[in-house]
Amino acid sequence: MAITGLPPDTDADIARVTEALAMITPRWNVRILLALSGPPLRYSDLAAKVSWLQNGQLHPKLKSLCDAGLVQRTEHTSRHVTYGHTDRGTAFLPVLPTIVTWADGHLEKADRPLPAIEQIEDSLTLLTRRHAAAILWVLKQRGEVSGRALARIIMPSSDWTNIYPPLRQLVADGLVDTEGIGQPYRLSVAGDGLGPVFGALSAWSAGHPLTHAAQHPVWGRPGTAPAPKPWVSNVSLPAPTASSAARAAGASRPTWQTRDLFSHTTTARPKAALTAGGPRR
Repeated sequence: MAITGLPPDTDADIARVTEALAMITPRWNVRILLALSGPPLRYSDLAAKVSWLQNGQLHPKLKSLCDAGLVQRTEHTSRHVTYGHTDRGTAFLPVLPTIVTWADGHLEKADRPLPAIEQIEDSLTLLTRRHAAAILWVLKQRGEVSGRALARIIMPSSDWTNIYPPLRQLVADGLVDTEGIGQPYRLSVAGDGLGPVFGALSAWSAGHPLTHAAQHPVWGRPGTAPAPKPWVSNVSLPAPTASSAARAAGASRPTWQTRDLFSHTTTARPKAALTAGGPRR
């Protein structure tokens, strides 16, 4: 992805994060990675952990995760094959609590308490909107920017009015604010709060330790706490349920285990909710 209005290193950073999001966001990918968070598993054992997947759905998902370098297929004998994380897949797991913390603080509360895995999936859906990462990056770096200026930076070879559909979506999702037609755009509180998420994704996609996230040149916040340690493996994963849209303000950063992603204790709801759209499944 070429963004000619930005320095090459920033351009490459956005491209890496966009590619990382494209690898992990497809349906069921995060759940399968979490199911593999313990010792390597035979196919039948993994299928038992994600038993709600229909026949024929698991194999192509595993192949895509292997092709992405997140899962390793090991053939011990012709009848003994196991699947487990690569080093890159293991390094990704600590990114997930950062996403949960952002979702718990900024996405509007659902009618029922959501498992953290659903918060992750909803958050990833927002972040993989077309041009979302690039738009959020530019607004973080430059503050208020007009739609025409954003178009010159992000899609210089297209008609500048093409910037408005993704901008309107980000406004509806509650990540971008504007005072109205013809007015500049800026990050909302929720959009600005994505710093730890994008910092962690940037560090992971570049092969750096997640402790580098706080020093990110655009999203960094020096002095913030490092990402939590990886989760322990859970025994089995429940079937997914209908997820919520955007949620609202304020919880502290928890320390997560894999099993925590599939259950959710009731927490006090904030008095006011952020108006934000977002996916409903």
